[in-house]
Amino acid sequence: MVNDPFRALSHPIRRGIVERLAAGPATVGEATTGFGVSKPAITKHLRVLEDTGVVRRVVEGRTHRLSLEPEVLSLAADWMDRQRALWRRLFDVVDEYLKEEAHR
Repeated sequence: MVNDPFRALSHPIRRGIVERLAAGPATVGEATTGFGVSKPAITKHLRVLEDTGVVRRVVEGRTHRLSLEPEVLSLAADWMDRQRALWRRLFDVVDEYLKEEAHR
């Protein structure tokens, strides 16, 4: 498993599938209809989502049910939160500097 949620989320179709699955588990058909691409393309997108651990597939007879793996998405969210905090501090420093320069 590659376990790179950013790779999984780097394409709009994969993000769309993740958004649909955020409402709860769904069949492959429910999660992937309406994207306007071929079935082989959908298969490739699902493979990326599964290989990165973002989506889990359970096969029940002929039905393939997909669900999100929130722990994997949490890794990406945690990283983004750390980056947001770092950039916020850096912008605060720049803001203070610019205010000081404006008053000189």
